[in-house]
Amino acid sequence: MNTTIHFKVVLAAALAAALPTDANALEKCTLHIVNRDNETISLNVEIARTDMERNHGLIDRKTLASNSGMLFVFQRERILNFWMKNTFIPLSIAYVDRFGVIREIYDMKPLDTSITYMSKNPAMYAIEVNRGWFAGNHIVPGCKVKLHGCLGK
Repeated sequence: MNTTIHFKVVLAAALAAALPTDANALEKCTLHIVNRDNETISLNVEIARTDMERNHGLIDRKTLASNSGMLFVFQRERILNFWMKNTFIPLSIAYVDRFGVIREIYDMKPLDTSITYMSKNPAMYAIEVNRGWFAGNHIVPGCKVKLHGCLGK
């Protein structure tokens, strides 16, 4: 085997081993979101902090438990853009600013790579849940996500 091919095989194996293969691989916590009725709603999330974890997200999963989701954490606020490549679950996404305020919510179509879901406002966090979860819990733009407990104080 030539050196280039061997390197590619080793690199591919290392990357595959580093990817979370199941929900148990990621750090977990419970977020608390204050809805439009001033009720606190709990959401169990897996935290995607690294580029690799964020890029993998909920890809290839067939189900997501109710009251569960994924919290994507970025180092700074910026325009975020998500898509549904290899994502089988119908999802909703909320873009959250650095203060924990939900700025936008979008419903996303599974497996559709023709659409991307770009935030109109800079966001530091994104939360993905089963489609309709935000609406069903009266969570709308302007609602507050309590990030302490998941991300420090």
